[in-house]
Amino acid sequence: MERISPAKASDLPLIYKFIQGLAEYERLPMAATEESIGLALFGERPFAEVVIGYLDEVPAGFALFFPVLSTFLGKPGIYLEDLFVLPEHRGKGLGKALLRYVGGLALERECAYVEWGVLDWNTPSIEFYKGLGARPLAEWTKYRLQGDDLRGLCG
Repeated sequence: MERISPAKASDLPLIYKFIQGLAEYERLPMAATEESIGLALFGERPFAEVVIGYLDEVPAGFALFFPVLSTFLGKPGIYLEDLFVLPEHRGKGLGKALLRYVGGLALERECAYVEWGVLDWNTPSIEFYKGLGARPLAEWTKYRLQGDDLRGLCG
């Protein structure tokens, strides 16, 4: 039996564990600390929301997301930054349930879309998303300024 619940500040150690698991799966370096994630999610000015997915009351995955705005559509959207299910719980429908929950929030909040990125080598996730009806936005390439480059731009 699955259950999705909004995260609370007391869930921070669990959320951090999920983020570490996702970083390991995606083979990406992890610079975030539990404290920095806590400030971003539960601080004075929260930047994102998290929901936790449970299977038989065992925490098994999470989704982290935040609002965005499409000026061309004139409507908000939701950007899904992280969707992760622990390896031992994959294939049980929790990933779909988490995405359905976030999609439901988007509809409730009158958002035009839910959007996310996926690494080009991550075939299992790409197939999962395509199976849900998601389409890649091949005409767009993401760009990012960070670290020294961002500091250089801002002088």
